[in-house]
Amino acid sequence: MAAVIDDDLWSAIGDPTRRRMLDMLLAAGGGTATSLSHELPVTRQAVAKHLGVLHRVGLVHAAPIGREMCYRLDDVQFARAVAQLSTVGASWDARLQRITQIAEAIQRHQGADPGRQNKT
Repeated sequence: MAAVIDDDLWSAIGDPTRRRMLDMLLAAGGGTATSLSHELPVTRQAVAKHLGVLHRVGLVHAAPIGREMCYRLDDVQFARAVAQLSTVGASWDARLQRITQIAEAIQRHQGADPGRQNKT
């Protein structure tokens, strides 16, 4: 059975700044656009936009804290992303193993026929 992959989720995670933000939120337990921007090489406005993307795919939840929003990682959605990554990784491991088997079979076949030349 093929795994169902959430393209929007992976598009959001595909950005290195957003992955760093997820790491920071996971480590700190939460943060605001301002607090995250102090640790990143982007503006507060850029951080806010990235947080909006993460919020739309459900990876973070926002709650008002004074004049700012505090963002926290959504454990369920994050676990879903990890599970999808594991499934995709296992699928690619199987594909790479099959490619290795094919390459080894070709090498054995060419080794069994030393007069055969590889014509490309």
